[in-house]
Amino acid sequence: MTLSSRDRLAIGELSARSGIAPSALRYYEELGLIRSERTSGGRRRYRRATLRRLAFIRVAQTIGLSLDEIRDCLADLPADHVPNAAEWETVATAWQRRIDARIADLERLKSKLTGCVGCGCLSLTRCALYNPADTAAGRGPGARFLLPSEDPPSV
Repeated sequence: MTLSSRDRLAIGELSARSGIAPSALRYYEELGLIRSERTSGGRRRYRRATLRRLAFIRVAQTIGLSLDEIRDCLADLPADHVPNAAEWETVATAWQRRIDARIADLERLKSKLTGCVGCGCLSLTRCALYNPADTAAGRGPGARFLLPSEDPPSV
């Protein structure tokens, strides 16, 4: 299929329409998130469907997906046209699972923060309730009781 010049956008036009800096567009292209075609003069031209891919990228970043995860999701979507309902449903289902997991992680973090701050000492090193004698240090570096896989002892 041959696209007319009306169906292709220069990088400046794509940047203006998407709100994404040209440098970010080039970076996304380098990562394989979007694709361009080159004119005979070597200038980038993007299909209009790229605007939808860029909107997808922005929303995916908002829910916390990394660029690698976004690339994996985009691999399931067509590069040459706007996704149809069935194509989008596959990705939306995966996003819903990701959002549900993130909500669960945030709820767990919220409850652990409340418990930690509850005693007033604000120190996992000295806390007589959750971390007597700094036993959490044996579990590894970092805020062990705030990680999804770690639970503070019940008090």
